[in-house]
Amino acid sequence: MKRTSPGLLAVLALLGAAAGFALDHFLTVSGRATFTPSLFLPVLLVLLAIVVVLLALPVRRSVRGGTRIDPFRALRAATLARASSLLGAILLGLGAGLGVFLWSRPVAPPVGSITAMIAVVVSSIVLIAAALLAEQFCTLPKDPDDREPDDPAE
Repeated sequence: MKRTSPGLLAVLALLGAAAGFALDHFLTVSGRATFTPSLFLPVLLVLLAIVVVLLALPVRRSVRGGTRIDPFRALRAATLARASSLLGAILLGLGAGLGVFLWSRPVAPPVGSITAMIAVVVSSIVLIAAALLAEQFCTLPKDPDDREPDDPAE
């Protein structure tokens, strides 16, 4: 399993920002109130970050200590870490896009809306960092006997 690339995270964040900006724009054009995420969302994102790291810790102990761990458990932890980093990037962009739309308006946005956007952005960054750390925990060290496919045989 390949590691999550920063380029993919950046593209997802940009797409999320465009979607967030467009969502608020279309809501405003149609005469509705702008979208404000619940303040419970950042709490859930931070809890998910904690769970992702806690699930990856036994895998790290297994890799470092040489104890045996179920490979399916390790794969689940790595997959959850990757999915969490992708979700964090999308929500980071979405929160940033919603915030940019609010700040681009001629009327000052309500403090509650700005607080919610900042909380979503910060908690998304925490989730991305925790997910990438968990993905690092689930990485096996290189075996000295392994060689790259394009390396000449010795």
